[in-house]
Amino acid sequence: MLKTTPLPEDNAPLERAVAAVAAAMADPSRVKMLCALMDGRAWTATELSAVADVAPSTASGHLARLVEGRLIVGLAQGRHRYYRLAGHDVAQLIEQMMGLSWGRIDPPSTRTPVAMREARTCYDHLAGAVAVRLYETMQAQGWLTADGSALTPFGRKRFKQAGIVPDAKSRRQACCACLDWSERRFHLGGAAGAALLAHFEQQGWIKRVAGFREVTITPRGRRAIEALFSL
Repeated sequence: MLKTTPLPEDNAPLERAVAAVAAAMADPSRVKMLCALMDGRAWTATELSAVADVAPSTASGHLARLVEGRLIVGLAQGRHRYYRLAGHDVAQLIEQMMGLSWGRIDPPSTRTPVAMREARTCYDHLAGAVAVRLYETMQAQGWLTADGSALTPFGRKRFKQAGIVPDAKSRRQACCACLDWSERRFHLGGAAGAALLAHFEQQGWIKRVAGFREVTITPRGRRAIEALFSL
């Protein structure tokens, strides 16, 4: 006889929590705000009202709804108040929903801007075609375990040699395969992915595009990345 795992007798609290998260995201203006916050930075209410193309008073209501849904958090800095995503789990949810939604758009609307598709941030790690190529190269060269959940001894050695230092105190997953919504393949996430992006920035290999998720790879960066990964 086929055995199944019994469900809890009372699913009501979980069902209400799922519905609350879905309701908090169920508005195009709030989705625009969440997508803007995927660049990993904290934004002011004024900046988020501009990106969502709504009045500041309307933006305040949307932000309150997102805070209530625990999707974003507010940060006070002097006389200013900033907002950012509540954590990596929220960023992962948004990225996955973007991938799921991609296949539900009419063909004329599916043309992702070239710059966005080539290289962008996925909260605190690199995404896009460049990131996917790097992930596949790391897999092929044995930097990562088969499921992408950890660096191999060889991968840790290569990170150390390059001066890439993942946060050892982080509670998050050390390494993970993050599904890229535009490429439909994996890029490197987790603490290792965050360390890789931070290293690229510190070395001046990439530059962020102000106000957007896109990043550009400098000529020196392309040469350095090709050498590091033996591309």
